[in-house]
Amino acid sequence: MSIFQNSSGGGSRIGGTLILGLIMALFTLFQYYSKTEVNPITKEKQHIGISPEQEIAMGLQSAPAMAQEFGGLYPDERAQQLVKKVGQNVVRNSAAKKTPYQYDFHLLADPNVINAFALPGGQIFITYALFSQLETEDQLAGVLGHEIGHVVARHSAQRIADQQLTDGLTGAAVVATGSQSTAQMAQMIGNMINMKYGRGQELQSDDLGVRFMLEAGYEPEGLLGVMKILEQSSGGQRVPEFQSTHPSPENRMGRIKEAMQKYRGLKNTKGDSDISQ
Repeated sequence: MSIFQNSSGGGSRIGGTLILGLIMALFTLFQYYSKTEVNPITKEKQHIGISPEQEIAMGLQSAPAMAQEFGGLYPDERAQQLVKKVGQNVVRNSAAKKTPYQYDFHLLADPNVINAFALPGGQIFITYALFSQLETEDQLAGVLGHEIGHVVARHSAQRIADQQLTDGLTGAAVVATGSQSTAQMAQMIGNMINMKYGRGQELQSDDLGVRFMLEAGYEPEGLLGVMKILEQSSGGQRVPEFQSTHPSPENRMGRIKEAMQKYRGLKNTKGDSDISQ
């Protein structure tokens, strides 16, 4: 009799953990999909749980530490002012001016790491290693326009929400199965999905960068020049694209050319500087 009782009790416990895991997963999904809004610039529905004001606060709080990580600000004031001037020109003369973000542009001192990135809310950085290889203002506008695209499309906030979804579902899988190997598999799959989201966001930022450059009077061919610089800097050492958060430069150049054709066609049709989607 005790054998059957133990077996029944074990089955009850397993059923209980499955139900609890299911409840956790449903709650996580509800939290994610209930926070839906339409981005006024991209016109896309996004599942984001923080406000633009919170994004701005996060960016301002993180900016000093991020600058320090790349050796602080580059000491040449003329170079700093050039970066700020080009960045603000892109913002003021494009659809980015319609957003609530506090854009500021910074040249970092790092002479070795070729990089540019945007924090939530409009704090945008470019390293001297990349800046020193740019040959024209159009190329600089291409780099900064791409990063402005990340801010406008709220990619950081979206990645936060996506990671919370992945973590919540992974936790639910652990509770439901009691298996660490299952959790590791779920986490790996989640990370691969989020990398795909990252590649899509990079391509969207290229697209928005082309749009903002044209609206601000810059030649988007400059962004193609930036892609060639990035390709040369990689030295041919690349991981497969499906394992990278960034598309290959060749893939990006093809999409940039498509965006150039699209937005130039819209500009010719509309006859104004603000190209609507």
